[in-house]
Amino acid sequence: MHFRLALLLAVLPGSAFAEVPKVATDIPPVHGLVSRVMDGLGTPALVVPPSASAHSHDLRPSEAAMLEEADAVFWIGEELSPWLLRPVETLASDATVTALLDVEGTVLRPFREAEEFGAEHDDHDHDHDHGHEAKADDHGHDHDHDHGEIDPHAWLDPDNAELWLDVIANVLSELDPANADIYRANAAAGREEIQMAFAKVQEDMSGADGIRYLVFHDAYQYFEARFGLEPVGAVTLGDAAAPGPARIASLQEQLVRSGTNCLLTEPQENSRLISVLAKSGAMKIVEIDPIGASLSAQSPFYPAFLASLSASFNACR
Repeated sequence: MHFRLALLLAVLPGSAFAEVPKVATDIPPVHGLVSRVMDGLGTPALVVPPSASAHSHDLRPSEAAMLEEADAVFWIGEELSPWLLRPVETLASDATVTALLDVEGTVLRPFREAEEFGAEHDDHDHDHDHGHEAKADDHGHDHDHDHGEIDPHAWLDPDNAELWLDVIANVLSELDPANADIYRANAAAGREEIQMAFAKVQEDMSGADGIRYLVFHDAYQYFEARFGLEPVGAVTLGDAAAPGPARIASLQEQLVRSGTNCLLTEPQENSRLISVLAKSGAMKIVEIDPIGASLSAQSPFYPAFLASLSASFNACR
């Protein structure tokens, strides 16, 4: 138990015995943030297993029970998991539900199109401020997009993670006022940890903007924008289906022309297609984990998650 938390428990009579809300979360990054806020008081449930796809999953009875029993639900939103909307609305109808993409101030980015990558991307304005202090308005994005236009992988922006810690703490404090000071202290400690991790990753990523890499799944633009990275292209755009022969041929030409030397893949992706693309040049094959599936047991989660992403990109050098 952290010293700060132990001190709070000592000066708040009865707080340890207060009714702590039952909480359900969707994916490991959200579970990690909520776990940080609830540190020492309780542990949230993880509805979507780390090995499952957040975009499409058949809810098991045990996972449905997590929603039914929840006093609070934190999830990214239907833009990431449209299949989860109905279970949240029906099974967790009595719970306080927070869709993190709808939180005011969240940095949001629209899905990229094919022409925004590589050589065809030269005319695109990439002169963003990559400093950690940049907020949603700095990027010109807001919540006026139609459903489906927003890239939902917003947890890869450390600013969003910091913002959401406070939102989570505020929601839990309203449900459990006796432990409000603990939730808020945990959120503040979590923000400090993320800021320190961000500074470390910035240092580790120095000079990485020259990497010529291809991503299998275009899920990383929130992280890329923060650290001055830009992929040559993506095998699949957004959450699209596997590419057809014409798209593959176009990618092969693009890889040779651009001098791409690294392909970032995820564990569940098409190994045969990866092999075909790898033959287009002398490319490293580097695995990257956009949800921190292998880190779910680590605490604090988010700093370890940032370090994991950094290590994958740096392995492309």
